Amino acid sequence: MKTFMLINNKTIWKERRRELRKKNTLAEEKLWGYLRRKSLGQKVYRQFSIGNYIVDFCYPRAKLVIEIDGEYHFEKEIAEYDKERTLFLETVDFRVIRFTNEQILKDPEIVIEKIKSYL
Repeated sequence: MKTFMLINNKTIWKERRRELRKKNTLAEEKLWGYLRRKSLGQKVYRQFSIGNYIVDFCYPRAKLVIEIDGEYHFEKEIAEYDKERTLFLETVDFRVIRFTNEQILKDPEIVIEKIKSYL
């Protein structure tokens, strides 16, 4: 069973975020390229810390989190962790929207329109 560790040290958080940015999936790279260039009128961050979690993308001003789910997110243990994380994010007033890698790679325009509707 995997254990998810809570991290309290700012230096460790910073290193972990940097590591995650270097290991982006193709879907994350594609979405980041669009969000960064287009910016949708607001500042967006990737691999952003909220509490003891690092989210894929965040529009802090809009309190919007965007998560990209690869196949492993459908495993029971990971799905439970994602559910806990989403509940936490909602308790601190963030809205969470999720897309699969496939959605981003096959229908990026639909994904962007959905993000725009939340902003």
